Amino acid sequence: MSASASRTSPRTLPSRRSVLAGTGAGVLAATVLPTAAARADGAQAGPSLGEYDVVVVGSGAAGMTAALTAAKRGLSVLVVEKAPTFGGSAARSGAGIWLPNNSVILGAGVPDTPQKAATYLAAVVGPEVPSDRQAAFLAHGPRMLDFVMANSPLRFRFMEGYSDYYPDLPGGLPNGRSIEPDQIDGNILGAELARLNPAYLPVPAGMVVFSADYKWLNLAAVNAKGLAVSTECLARGTKAALLGQKPLTMGQALAAGLRAGLQRAGVPLWLNSPLVDLVQEGGAVTGVVVEKEGVRGTVRARRGVIIGSGGFEHNAEMRARYQQQPIGTQWSVGAKENTGDGIRAGERAGAALALMDDAWWGPSIPLPGEPYFCLAERTLPGGLIVNGKGARFVNEAAPYSDVVHVMYEKDRGAPGSHIPAWLIVDQNYRSKYLFKDVLPTIVFPDSWYETGAAEKAWTWDALAGQIGVPAAALRATLNRFNAQAWNGTDSDFHRGDSAYDHYYTDPGVRPNSCLAPIWAPPFYAFKIVPGDLGTKGGIVTDARARALRADGSVIRGLYAAGNASAAVMGRSYAGAGSTIGPAMTFGYVAANDIADV
Repeated sequence: MSASASRTSPRTLPSRRSVLAGTGAGVLAATVLPTAAARADGAQAGPSLGEYDVVVVGSGAAGMTAALTAAKRGLSVLVVEKAPTFGGSAARSGAGIWLPNNSVILGAGVPDTPQKAATYLAAVVGPEVPSDRQAAFLAHGPRMLDFVMANSPLRFRFMEGYSDYYPDLPGGLPNGRSIEPDQIDGNILGAELARLNPAYLPVPAGMVVFSADYKWLNLAAVNAKGLAVSTECLARGTKAALLGQKPLTMGQALAAGLRAGLQRAGVPLWLNSPLVDLVQEGGAVTGVVVEKEGVRGTVRARRGVIIGSGGFEHNAEMRARYQQQPIGTQWSVGAKENTGDGIRAGERAGAALALMDDAWWGPSIPLPGEPYFCLAERTLPGGLIVNGKGARFVNEAAPYSDVVHVMYEKDRGAPGSHIPAWLIVDQNYRSKYLFKDVLPTIVFPDSWYETGAAEKAWTWDALAGQIGVPAAALRATLNRFNAQAWNGTDSDFHRGDSAYDHYYTDPGVRPNSCLAPIWAPPFYAFKIVPGDLGTKGGIVTDARARALRADGSVIRGLYAAGNASAAVMGRSYAGAGSTIGPAMTFGYVAANDIADV
């Protein structure tokens, strides 16, 4: 499926005037307008909590990179964080980072060039993202990475083989451009390690696992390399334990490494200090109102404020206002504190917003307690996804954002037809592959079945009845799919045609490592909903990460990066790490712009 096929048209959003005129206008006016009035005349809210050159809102990848950059440029910096932990969604993630032409991939022999990268990015994101923003990302990304390595303990590894998401587009690389953090010893943080936001999926006890290892761990029961990688992960863990280390990888390593850089640079980070609003004087943003230890006060920013506070994935009202139904905060794996505070403050300061209807989508299973973001499970051979009519409707191995875009496109006008969908696998699949953290042949937790996230039956017809799809239609779908799987060619949705499709697959399956028939009972079905890693709409910024008004004019003193800003990736997704790579880059750009002014 092409990048263009996944794009949706921007929804028409209500204007501020129409919202105020509608139901709840009195409540909105009572809460928003007095704040705006106080902010506009520069009135201080509560006592002064200090004065710095730069105030950074948020301690995720964007915020901490920005703060580190500003500090190393000689500016005094404060980071304010809403949560009781630092790291935000980045700390919870696998921490893939998509950065063309960086020194790590070039050192690994990746045949990238600036022209290839520019051609590919333009083909992926299209004209919706200004070319100067695309160029700024590509130009500053490699410099940012070298800066981070020079000023923190972070080092990075090439994720060899993790293809760009559209490798067949001009400039795409089938072997990929993504990197991830190398292992870090958490002891470098001292007591601060206890305040690191936990990982979304904890690494198995006693092991040291990198993101690139997971594709092989899924195959440990059936593949020699999978078994070797599993053994290596255990050996790393044993070595770390013998050395008295607290090994961190993926998002835990990224957040810890950036935090260690801030410690060395003497940058204070206030936890439990949510942003209340921005302070403006003479049309410029000159500070923030925050609550610190229960006291609401003002921090003055002499040079600028950088918003890196994440998206609005856990704000039910904002999701209902901007995004297509059905949508839910309970389907996101983004940090729970991400409720759009920075985006709303920027809007009150006059910033335009864009891409608010979109997110970093991924097919997810609504497991009890927390959703599970499906990567390998929907791609491995021996599974397919069907809609409410029991029919396939998408290449299951396509980039995860594309799969959800298709779910929404097809559900539009026929609510309930494609949301939820169902991932169906058989016992042959279950006997071979890891599923989430459940080993092959091990039974799934009863709670999965009790909550309706999973179903199990001994026949196709019985499974159809349990998930509410027509039995005859499901039989026809499975029979057609199985015939194509035996031949190794998916003529319906082209699963396996792209190099990307084969990343999370079983190389021992021939002739197409993506495809295997579904025949061995019992059969399993898993509910699939439109989950996400976070929202991707927010404050509109220019190539210098400066916040812009609807007329294109710059709001002096206000910058945004990461998921608080409208994504440079537009409505698409160039490769693994298309969230964190730009977040760090534009945090770096913002801080340098402030220092250069």
